[in-house]
Amino acid sequence: MAHHFVSNFTREVSNKSKITFRNAKLLRIRVFHQLSGERHIMHMRWDTSSVMYPGVIRCFGSFNIKTPSPRRPSGLCPSSDCPRFCPLNPNFIYVCVLYRHSRTRKYESELHMCRLEVLAVEFSEYHPLKAITVTDSKSRRGGRKGSTSSSSSSSSSVAPDPLSSMLDGTDPLSLFAAVSETPTLPHSISAGKEEEVGSDFEPWSSKRGEILSRFTTTEKLSINLFMGSDKSKASSPSSAVSEKVRTRLEELDDLEEGSQRELLNLSQQDYVNRIEELNQSLKEAWGSDQKVKALKIVIQCRKKKILHQNFVCQCSKLLSDTSVIQFYPSKFVLITDILDTFGGLVYDRIWSMCADPHPLPESFSADDVNDTAKETCLNWFFKIASIRELVPRLYVEAALLKCNRFLTKSGIQETLQRLTAMIRGIGDPLVAVYARVYLCRVGMEVAPHLKDSLNKNFFDLLASFRQVHGESVQNLLVLQRVEIPIYLTLYSPAIHWILQCVAHRAPEVLLTEMMDRCKKLGNNALLLNSVMWAFRAEFVATRATDFIGMIKDCDEAGFPKHLLFASLGRSLSVADPPESERLSILNEAWKVITKVRSPRDYINCAEIWVEFTCRHFTKREVNTVLADIIKHITPDRAFEDAYPQLQSVIKKILTYFHDFSGLFSMEKFLPFLDMFQKDSVRVEVCKSIMEVFIKHQQEPTRDPVILNALLHICKTMHDSVNALMLDDEKRALSLLINGFIRMVSFGRDFEQQLSFCVEARATFCNLEPVIIQLIHTVNQLAMETRHVMKGNHSRKTAAFVRACAAYSFITIPSLTSIFSRLNLYLLSGQVALANQCLSQADAFLKAAVSLLPEVPRTISIEGKQRSSEPFLLDFINNFLSTLLVVPDHPEQGVLYLVRGLLNMVQDYTWEDNSDTKIRVYISALPLLAAMGQESYLYTIPKVDSNETLYGGDPKFIAEINKLCETLISQVLDHLKGLGRDEGVRRQGSLAFSLSGCLLAHGDLRNNKLNQLVVNLWNLSHKHGFCDTRTSVRTLEYIKHQAQQADMSHLSDVTARLSLQSRA
Repeated sequence: MAHHFVSNFTREVSNKSKITFRNAKLLRIRVFHQLSGERHIMHMRWDTSSVMYPGVIRCFGSFNIKTPSPRRPSGLCPSSDCPRFCPLNPNFIYVCVLYRHSRTRKYESELHMCRLEVLAVEFSEYHPLKAITVTDSKSRRGGRKGSTSSSSSSSSSVAPDPLSSMLDGTDPLSLFAAVSETPTLPHSISAGKEEEVGSDFEPWSSKRGEILSRFTTTEKLSINLFMGSDKSKASSPSSAVSEKVRTRLEELDDLEEGSQRELLNLSQQDYVNRIEELNQSLKEAWGSDQKVKALKIVIQCRKKKILHQNFVCQCSKLLSDTSVIQFYPSKFVLITDILDTFGGLVYDRIWSMCADPHPLPESFSADDVNDTAKETCLNWFFKIASIRELVPRLYVEAALLKCNRFLTKSGIQETLQRLTAMIRGIGDPLVAVYARVYLCRVGMEVAPHLKDSLNKNFFDLLASFRQVHGESVQNLLVLQRVEIPIYLTLYSPAIHWILQCVAHRAPEVLLTEMMDRCKKLGNNALLLNSVMWAFRAEFVATRATDFIGMIKDCDEAGFPKHLLFASLGRSLSVADPPESERLSILNEAWKVITKVRSPRDYINCAEIWVEFTCRHFTKREVNTVLADIIKHITPDRAFEDAYPQLQSVIKKILTYFHDFSGLFSMEKFLPFLDMFQKDSVRVEVCKSIMEVFIKHQQEPTRDPVILNALLHICKTMHDSVNALMLDDEKRALSLLINGFIRMVSFGRDFEQQLSFCVEARATFCNLEPVIIQLIHTVNQLAMETRHVMKGNHSRKTAAFVRACAAYSFITIPSLTSIFSRLNLYLLSGQVALANQCLSQADAFLKAAVSLLPEVPRTISIEGKQRSSEPFLLDFINNFLSTLLVVPDHPEQGVLYLVRGLLNMVQDYTWEDNSDTKIRVYISALPLLAAMGQESYLYTIPKVDSNETLYGGDPKFIAEINKLCETLISQVLDHLKGLGRDEGVRRQGSLAFSLSGCLLAHGDLRNNKLNQLVVNLWNLSHKHGFCDTRTSVRTLEYIKHQAQQADMSHLSDVTARLSLQSRA
């Protein structure tokens, strides 16, 4: 291959002289007739043993001539039609061409040998994931003197599979984590909560954020902060016992007269920050073993002082303070967070006292608790009992409810019943209902199976519900200027939670009883709303008609009916009502919804019922609903304040309607989209539509309704691109638009498809990934045309594929990514070549070669600068593989594209200490070897490659040989330079690559080439940096090849190749 020589040896031979070639190797002979000037091609068989050196013939004698065709030159073999031994004709000049080139390849037989051997699989009990049993035999030597060493083997079965040990949880990290964990963590109040209650129960944490965001205020708030005092500091270790007792008594006195500071006129955010400070102070006090201070902080969270008419009096607590009533639910959430922290700290503290000598089991009883822990637990409850105020005592005892497990078996149940009865003493109905919320929440966390206290809390709520409309509440609302509908919404989170706790896995009999008792109450809209929120959706859906009747009987003034229908719609969007009642339910609900005057209230309710309409009705009903929404939201541009709800409407429609032809033909759908006039919102809506289209559109479409609508939507997304947009956002938009482009197909109307791509190129010019996709689409279009025509283009289709090539050639320069341009030039050139567009293919490949000098040394990948050489090497290798089938241009020189590429590689500015250029040279050698074959490994149908154009012409082979010699000399010079520069590792790697290349493609019958391979092999192993595993496999392959009849000379090469290791 790469190091082959050509000897042209012309000789005028007399009739007496004969040349003998004794081997079965076929050689091509050019015969020139001296008189007529005719030129003929003949083949002869020759023997390498009769050649002393390339170009020198050892002996003369007769030679065997085979004529390739029936037509024979005059004067040649006149006596026979096919002579075996022919005398030389003096009128002919015999040009004997002896090759020392790459070995002749038989590609079909080589591919056949490379195929995997098919073996029958015997099925047994073995499985690759099954644990492996290993028998370990250990030898012991006897120690007795004068006796032979005896050995006894003991076998043990082990399972060393690391995956199996990982699955059973015995991996080192898991063991380490298990040892390092403190025993108190698994027993915190929140541990195992979801497993005890069930995943179908919505936890409090999911409601917490909603409450904080919903119930806000702009009024000023006040709070007391505990400032601490020197008296509360822990005693030093040297203090006497009496000193400790005195310090404790002083700390208890601080409950009444401790240093406190009242902060007034706080904003809501400042108030939240102060609560967080108290929470942090609680943790710090507990960590420093100041338990009394911690209790003081907890009690303080329910206690405040109000300065009025120059005297201070202790009145209410924070959770009994409703001075800013609209903020009360959020205040409840913030303060109960501190209670939860306090309860968890106390429980974990007592649990740790039970860990000596052994930790308590998960399901322990009071009998398992030692006396010290019980005494500490009782001490906490005695401290709580000393609190005189009802509200703080109730909340603190509820926070420590779980600690009753340390005292008695029935302590939790008894405490729940007692605390439930204590709440009846709270006069304010709002404070009382949230106290029940906290008790129910703690009860569900600690003992979810105790349903009696939950039911009692609910029925007590019903009994005291009339207080909501009492005189004292009405006076408070007048004082704070709060309307009754707004006041009633403050109860919603509390009643929702209580009803959720009661209805969780409750029998249908209990739910029916609760529903009946709600009916008996007058003006029960608030309770009815919570019932529809908290009860199972299936229960509500099957009784949807009954609930509609109850809604009609409610008073509109107390609680708006559209809110009740909104709650009903939420249940019906999850569960299906009876089919016969669906239309009447929709009509009854929409009669109320369409009468709502406030655009905000209207859209909040209509958005919910859109899902019910989409779920059970056709696009006709959905179109009617959209028309009504447009009618209510368009006046005074009310839609600008309802973008979230309008987005939700679009998403719900897209969830149930995937027929985009019917969707876009809906009369009011596109006008509905026009209401999204804010750029960011409009883009989000367009993205949601495109995501659903790409996900659910199964087949390509040519529907003009879909194409026009989606083209407009994609243009909206494209027009939102600006200089400030992040690359990730551009990439996301490009993916959606590309998905649309891939789903557009005009079938056999290829010209219409190309016109669409031309229009899309002008529309999406700012998104480079979309332009790349369009180029790929056009190239695929050209290949589909070739497939339809089965490679035989007509005049029309030939013009069309040339138009496709022109589209790509014009579009590629507009790209900014240089590697995208390079790859697309190459790909488009391959497509043009496959369609017999030789001049277009030539233009693409020349453009790619001319672009190589512009490749920067570094490129940005995911925000990081990386060397471009690995990517450039990959591209060049791909480019070289294409050049095998590219025919030379008639007006250019031989191998002009290969030479142009190698010249660009030579002139390119590579990195210092880089071997990429040399690797390119080594990669070019297999290409040149393949070009020297009589038949190429692969060709393109109906495209004549160089094998056909040159037909093994000696000048063509000589050019290949000359180029190979140049490349090999360049590689060898580089290897010498690496030896001087101490780059021995790089030298070994390159030498091994070159030796492997010559072994695979070179004709090793030549001694010089043979010796060069051996020298390169030894050089690669000289310093021991070569991969031994790869070397061994290479040797095994060569030995296997040497067993073939025509490769026996490799045995000598194998004997001279040795493996060396680093000293």
